[in-house]
Amino acid sequence: MLPAIDMAAAPDFPRRLLIAVGGNAIHPAGIKGTSEEQVAYATAAGRSLLPVLELGNELVITHGNGPAVGKVLMRQAFSRHRVVPMPLDICVADTQGATAYILTQAFENALREAGNPRHVVGLVTQVEVDAADPGFSNPTKPVGYFYSEDEAKRLAGEMGWVMREDAGRGWRMVVASPEPKHICDISLIEALASRGTVVIAGGGGGIPVVRDERGVRRGVEAVIDKDLTSAHMANVLGIDTLMILTGVRRIAINFGKSDQQELGRTTVADMRRYLEEGHFPAGSMGPKVEAVIRFLERGGRHAIIAHLDDALAALKGEAGTHVFSDVC
Repeated sequence: MLPAIDMAAAPDFPRRLLIAVGGNAIHPAGIKGTSEEQVAYATAAGRSLLPVLELGNELVITHGNGPAVGKVLMRQAFSRHRVVPMPLDICVADTQGATAYILTQAFENALREAGNPRHVVGLVTQVEVDAADPGFSNPTKPVGYFYSEDEAKRLAGEMGWVMREDAGRGWRMVVASPEPKHICDISLIEALASRGTVVIAGGGGGIPVVRDERGVRRGVEAVIDKDLTSAHMANVLGIDTLMILTGVRRIAINFGKSDQQELGRTTVADMRRYLEEGHFPAGSMGPKVEAVIRFLERGGRHAIIAHLDDALAALKGEAGTHVFSDVC
């Protein structure tokens, strides 16, 4: 077990923290997505997060897997005449496990290079959803690659995918995105984190499952939003601080306009108003802002949205957008 943080030396660092790392941490847009590239980006992420990993606080890390699950779906589309495709829940499990492995290894390697014995573990995490969630009857979450209209129609017929045109950029598969209701084995996540282990869990929003009246679970065709799962997990664990690491230094209102304004410190009430005014589109910053609002309205105290490279600076209050549950 690691020693407690010396709060006299680091009075502003939270004792318990959940960090949501975007899928682009190991699979940014524009790369081929080779294993070597993913390991290299994960290694860079480990070095960026090392100062946070070394704090010794209780730390849970979630991650996205959007680019990776898209590749699995494309492989299935190409090989569908030779190999029986996997259902979407198993595709999520596949990429969750692989991504957690790569990140676990990268984070532990960074710690060992610094002479730190802290352990990191990746947990395959199921997340229960409601079988009656309206998201199942109205798939909206785009996943995977862009296709031409002809390709999309062919895949819809052969694979049973729901395909929709995406803002003039092509056609993509859309899937159900139900609300996370219960993090399975949440007590195990808490137990490991309380012993000083860095716990990687809930990757890709978690493997979507439903449970019947006998307690029997089965996977369902869906992708749960990673940031909503992260917020829910933090609330259930009673963690006060949620940090979402992404590709921007700070979020902004009036983005791309002459009166664009970056947000440094603000309140959940202001963020709710900005969201309702349309400043954060659903296809970009919207889900992250919604996750922050839910986290704070359901008991959290402090949420941060920042760039991966600014993680420690953001914890110090020197970078990122900081949202508080009340007057900041």
